[in-house]
Amino acid sequence: MKKKKTAPASKAPTLQKPLTKKKLLLFKVIAILLPLFFLILIEIGLRLFGYGHDLRLFIEDTKDKHYLALNNYVSLKYFTDSINATVGNYELFKKKKNYETVRIFVLGESTTQGFPYNYNGSFHRWLKYRLMRTFPKKNFEIINLSLTAVNSYTVLDFAKGIIGYEPDAVLIYVGQNEYYGALGVGSTSNIGNNVHLVRLKIKLREFRLVQLINSTLNGIKKMFSGKKASLHQRLIQRMAADQNIPYQSGKYERGIRQFETNMNDVCQLLSKKKIPVFISNLVSNEKDLKPFISDTSDKNRSADYQFKLAGQAYMKGDFKLAKQLYVQSKDMDLLRFRAPEAMNFVIHKITSKYPGVYLVNTKALFEQHSPHGIIGKETILEHVHPNLFGYALLSDAFYQSMKQKGFITLQGKQEMSFEQLLEQMPLTKVDSLKGAYYVERMKKDWPFNEPKTGEFKVENSFEGNLANKVVLKKIHWYTAMYLLLEHYEQVNDWKEAFRVAEGGVLEFPYDIRTYLTAAQIANNINNNEQVAFYLGKAFQLEPDFDKAQKLFFLYMKLDQPELSIFYLNYFINNSNSKSTAEKTKETVMQIITLKDKIKTDSTNVDALNSLATIYLKISYKEIAMKYVGKALEKDPGNKNSLEIMKEIKTSSLPNGKSSVR
Repeated sequence: MKKKKTAPASKAPTLQKPLTKKKLLLFKVIAILLPLFFLILIEIGLRLFGYGHDLRLFIEDTKDKHYLALNNYVSLKYFTDSINATVGNYELFKKKKNYETVRIFVLGESTTQGFPYNYNGSFHRWLKYRLMRTFPKKNFEIINLSLTAVNSYTVLDFAKGIIGYEPDAVLIYVGQNEYYGALGVGSTSNIGNNVHLVRLKIKLREFRLVQLINSTLNGIKKMFSGKKASLHQRLIQRMAADQNIPYQSGKYERGIRQFETNMNDVCQLLSKKKIPVFISNLVSNEKDLKPFISDTSDKNRSADYQFKLAGQAYMKGDFKLAKQLYVQSKDMDLLRFRAPEAMNFVIHKITSKYPGVYLVNTKALFEQHSPHGIIGKETILEHVHPNLFGYALLSDAFYQSMKQKGFITLQGKQEMSFEQLLEQMPLTKVDSLKGAYYVERMKKDWPFNEPKTGEFKVENSFEGNLANKVVLKKIHWYTAMYLLLEHYEQVNDWKEAFRVAEGGVLEFPYDIRTYLTAAQIANNINNNEQVAFYLGKAFQLEPDFDKAQKLFFLYMKLDQPELSIFYLNYFINNSNSKSTAEKTKETVMQIITLKDKIKTDSTNVDALNSLATIYLKISYKEIAMKYVGKALEKDPGNKNSLEIMKEIKTSSLPNGKSSVR
């Protein structure tokens, strides 16, 4: 019997080996990194093709790579619409900071920038001028990083950015723009209420890809909405989205929390880095500005009603109640262009929380200079911006706080007083008129809407016409200053010409030409102290034999041999011909020794006579006369003194032309 053939068994299917854990992890990592890799490629491509902007805080100066300045594009990180992005000051500072330099960064908004005067009207320039005159050997780099229409978000971001640039101190005045400044809770550039998410978005905007996405989305939004930002509206109006934010409402409280969170982190960061921080409280026009928008539904919440009651109390002489009601009226104003008092409470709380963080009590100083302690038009131009006297006060508040906390130590130096600062600060008539013209025009528009009282009139003068051209943007401020200097030179008004030249020094502190111009004009008015000061500053920038020689003879002529010796030493240390200079040094050291004797004993007639004799020998007859005169005051019959006096009167040597070379 045959066996039945059976079909061959089909081959069993081969089973795939399961992925190992390592391979599975690798695939997951690749799946995650691949999109990131493509994003990086796109970012690199956009940068290579020059799309977007470099949003670093500082950039190299185009003329000199040894200096840095604020990046003009940095504000694009904070404004959703580039048309609103503002530009700050272009103030140079050295990449490599030397031991003689005191570097101070200034953070804030339009008040901190000096609006509407800007340039030398800003409080930081008042402060710099005062420090420069009090400490002539120091180089004060006070770099103002303020921007118009920003708030605490920008201040925090800038604070992070300045740490690596060796700041000796940071000065802050911020809080007026917390609601309508860039990224504020009531602004058109608001991108959310979560502070930490907003900060993340600010960081992401540094990437070109994110800039491309933002630009595309904004373009689509404008295309479908059909709306374009009106350039006829001022920035103040374009930024204010929610113009009704009631007192103590949810949005009001979010603004306070936003400010407190950001400023707390600013102070914590800088305090940890042991960088002194000086934060000012805020001042606003309380008495001489009606509320912008008032609640009409409830009298008790009406800013207008509180303002009316304040005026009545003021007229009755109840100034304590009047101040309370004026402040209450400001806080109830629905249009939040003036910081509520809650902001000052936050500032006071934070400055007492961290070591090295100090309160600058500007408000108290403004109240001292306001009738009955109620801040108004005496110091404030409109709602929050000080007039020139107000900016001087703001600088004094910072100066006094820095001195009180030991940041400024005089050590026997004679400081420039506030009264001297007011008199000597190099602000021109063009500066003051420019500010006045700008504010007068601004008050005709929203939100002030002041009634027109007639055609705006420009002062019929050279300065008035220049100021008006600056306001209308027909010429730049720099051009105006150049034309003004030229005008004063032509009419031989050297006092005002010197004021313009000093202003140039503040604006261009690393341009040696500004110092030499100031020195030359000071020489035209025979002000040797100013010649020596500005020539000395020029020497600090570019030392050479010619300046050293001039400064030596200037300080000898001013009877300040202790200062002249520095320049004589420079000559000795850098010259091949030292013998004459070394003999001169012996003579100068004799003078210094004799002057020290007189400091301890002003009745020492022999020392006075010796001084007179030496000064006469080197042909400084006026100084010789001064000392022999003092000797004769002490001893009218002193034969030696009388002989020296006779010799001075008969001397044929020209005064001030030393025979010691």
